[in-house]
Amino acid sequence: MEWQGLPKNKVLRLLEQYTSYDKPYESGYVLGSMVSSPHPFAVEVYTRYIDRNLGDLGLSEGSLEIERNVINMLANLLNLEMGYGHIVSGGSEANILAIFAMKRYKKVRGRPEVIVSEARHISIDKAANLMDIKLVTIPLDDDYNLRIDLVDDYITDNTIGIVGIAGTTGLGLVDPIDKLAELTREHKLYLHVDAAFGGLVLPFMKLLGYKIPPFDFSIDEVMSITVDPHKMGMAPIPSGGIIFRKKSIIDSISFDVPYLAGGEVHQATITGTRPGAAVLATWALFKHLGIEGYLKIVKNALDLTHWFVSEIEKISDIVHLATRPLMNIVGVSPVSIDIDYFTYYLRSKGWAIGKFKDFIRIVIMPYVRKENLTRFLKDLNSLKNK
Repeated sequence: MEWQGLPKNKVLRLLEQYTSYDKPYESGYVLGSMVSSPHPFAVEVYTRYIDRNLGDLGLSEGSLEIERNVINMLANLLNLEMGYGHIVSGGSEANILAIFAMKRYKKVRGRPEVIVSEARHISIDKAANLMDIKLVTIPLDDDYNLRIDLVDDYITDNTIGIVGIAGTTGLGLVDPIDKLAELTREHKLYLHVDAAFGGLVLPFMKLLGYKIPPFDFSIDEVMSITVDPHKMGMAPIPSGGIIFRKKSIIDSISFDVPYLAGGEVHQATITGTRPGAAVLATWALFKHLGIEGYLKIVKNALDLTHWFVSEIEKISDIVHLATRPLMNIVGVSPVSIDIDYFTYYLRSKGWAIGKFKDFIRIVIMPYVRKENLTRFLKDLNSLKNK
């Protein structure tokens, strides 16, 4: 293959040409993504420190200290005085690391089994496939909640742990983590909570006076939590987070790497090279916005969600809510047409929405505006004659 050098302006024109097919968040048509458009200040910091590599810690001692700070800020938000973990590529890597730790935590004679909800994120399946773990799936009730009454019946001698969810991918619902904790305590199992989305929403909801179910490290049995700053935290991609309760847990999945320029390190992540710029941008954004800034972001998203839900209820002859939303995620089901056609029709109108078995997912992210949703509601109304 021959590469011919081109002037910068021509390369930039080509980039514009290719990326013109992308659907940017600011288009107003992205309603199904859980990833945020990054805050401008985070972009500024990311660009300034783009050469930092947290895979070679000896070369990035200051950046490593910043990462420890970020992890403790997240841990404190989730009711843990000191946490151990990393900012990683996303919720998928974080969940894979948690399942890896779970496998190291409890040894069994047969094939390890992990109990999960039917509403789990696909990263749990990836982790199981990578580590030859059997996933034991618990069904949902009619309101898409975990059938907690069934879980104990699925625990066997080969069960190593349970994954609870605080903000399901489809509807943003929260499993009864406190009841799962009772089972893990009784059977001496590892409990991981996937709060990739909810981890930066639920704590602020609580501060705003909402009643939220317990889900975090205030429950003694919770050993690790996934929480993603690049979702509602508005940090740049990649900024996923994994936090462990104990140093011994993260040590159990660490590897010695002796050959790096900065000296020997212990790596507890799947990737070796890690973009330190994402960590520094996350820290800078947390420091800049503070608790008050995030309270405002979450409140605005929730206020808009409540308005949108009230508008959906006005057109109950066309669509209905899949269930009453807990957070800023709304499931919408068609009343009289097929879900596949429903999704196809809305996507043909330009809407980037998430499709599930019998509903579509609308995520009211910080970049979503009332005028965007008003346009969307107009297109829903146009389905009346379909």
